[in-house]
Amino acid sequence: MKLNFGLLIALVFVLTACNQSGNTVTKPKKIVKKQKPIIVPIFNQDSAYNYIKYQVDFGPRVPGTNAHSECAQYYVNFFENLGLKVYQQKFKSRAFNGKILDGVNIIASIKPEEKRRVLLCSHWDSRPFADHDPDPKNHNTPIDGANDGASGIGILMEVARQMSIKNPEIGIDILLLDLEDYGQHADEAPIANSELTWGLGSQYWSKNPHIASYDARFGILLDMVGAKDIVFYKEHYSNTFAPGILDKVWGAAANIGYADIFKTQQKGAVIDDHIFINKYAYIPTIDIIHFDESTKSNFFPYWHTIGDNMEQIDPLSLKIVGQTLLEVIYKEK
Repeated sequence: MKLNFGLLIALVFVLTACNQSGNTVTKPKKIVKKQKPIIVPIFNQDSAYNYIKYQVDFGPRVPGTNAHSECAQYYVNFFENLGLKVYQQKFKSRAFNGKILDGVNIIASIKPEEKRRVLLCSHWDSRPFADHDPDPKNHNTPIDGANDGASGIGILMEVARQMSIKNPEIGIDILLLDLEDYGQHADEAPIANSELTWGLGSQYWSKNPHIASYDARFGILLDMVGAKDIVFYKEHYSNTFAPGILDKVWGAAANIGYADIFKTQQKGAVIDDHIFINKYAYIPTIDIIHFDESTKSNFFPYWHTIGDNMEQIDPLSLKIVGQTLLEVIYKEK
């Protein structure tokens, strides 16, 4: 027998290596889940424009008129055809002049079973009198309300259409408010608590929501958002009741390139539907409203005049506001 030292050394090396390998504990690699990018739908300004025109074509949406009732049915049909849950909240309210008005708030809900909710709203009625028209002869003439009323609704209709195609993670309630613009006539002597003559539909809904104990994380009100050369400042009452929501929405606008439209300064204090939603429904709600320092009213130049018609609507303005809303909605978890 001859001992082969070379073979022995090689064998020892192999056995040692195998033993060490067997005792090695390999730590599993951490699996990092890649977050799917959030795809925000593209807002179609042409669709929104057509929705505005459709409303205006009914005629002034003044309570008690055929135009008012026909347009209300148009909204209901539109949202139901998208597959949304639709509520009609009919109510009566006393106007500043003592007249009893029949109103209807319309609510369209996306993912009604979802507890996490956001409220989007705008008024849909037309001012019954053009009391700020430069011609006094027009002061009792109803206005078309293309910008003041229909523009916000047209944007919300297109937002709803996009959400019906691709649902957001959260639930959305679109609230179409009636009787916002039946406030006291400008030619009459001011009455006590004249601010309460505005926003009759939001006052009613805020005290009597369409669902008992309704709640939402926050609300966004649109008012006069479709005219040319829009600019939005942080409105006083919005900043008082819901400063965090202002920052959220203004930040979303800046993220998609609209910081020059959504200014960070605070300007204006507007009696509008958001006040009553904050005060009575306790939902932190902001008002996105056109502010124009060049006019006496600080609103857009054709506010409460017969000139508030389709000629004032700019599709680019609709795009800016609508895309900002979609950015907020689809980034909300």
